[in-house]
Amino acid sequence: MNLACEEAENPRPNMEETKRQIIDLGNGSEVVYIPRFLSSDESWNFFNYLNKEIPWTRPTIRVFGRSCLQPRDTCYVASPGLPELTYSGYKPHAYSWDDFPLLQDILEAVNKAFPDCSYNSLLLNRYKGGEDYVGWHADDEKLYGPTPEIASVSFGCDRDFLLKKKPSKAPKDKRVEDAPPTKRLKKNDQSNQQSFMLKHGSLLLMRGYTQRDWLHSVPKRVKAGTTRINLTFRRVVR
Repeated sequence: MNLACEEAENPRPNMEETKRQIIDLGNGSEVVYIPRFLSSDESWNFFNYLNKEIPWTRPTIRVFGRSCLQPRDTCYVASPGLPELTYSGYKPHAYSWDDFPLLQDILEAVNKAFPDCSYNSLLLNRYKGGEDYVGWHADDEKLYGPTPEIASVSFGCDRDFLLKKKPSKAPKDKRVEDAPPTKRLKKNDQSNQQSFMLKHGSLLLMRGYTQRDWLHSVPKRVKAGTTRINLTFRRVVR
């Protein structure tokens, strides 16, 4: 996808694209999507800065007890004094906000849009093509508290972002198991799945009990031939 050409043909965002789209997932879970959170010009400036200046690394992680190379680049930034972040057996080095001044500009814009969040940490990811991805997971680490609000800002190539409800832990209903196939709840029931196309300069916020009750992923996409950089702002509870 030639994003530069696409932006040149549509230099000004449609007013509908600047509005917040609020999706109620039920049971206290909610997603807010702003397709044009940042302008095209400033988004490309941020993309070029992040792509060149961030000390990206592609770490080895553990998934289902096996070591593998993480299928995307990453970097971690956090305010001083916060507990260490650990995921999939990997402990990233925490850089300072002062190391990357332009990150503070993006943080300021996000905090202005969602003033109740007060973000103090940031996990950056870089997808260098369609083979880079993140599998199904929830950002439900204890250091984020019971109802984390995670804001995701995207730059570069458009990528699909998928949500699906976690399987119920309730005991199986024998009557449902014995019901004819046509009367069983379909696994791809639309109420249990959501999908978004995360565009260049967009922001997606997951809040409430989304991390408790839902999983999310950025799947492989063969046609995604260029780089996407994603910033996920989080609040670590001290």
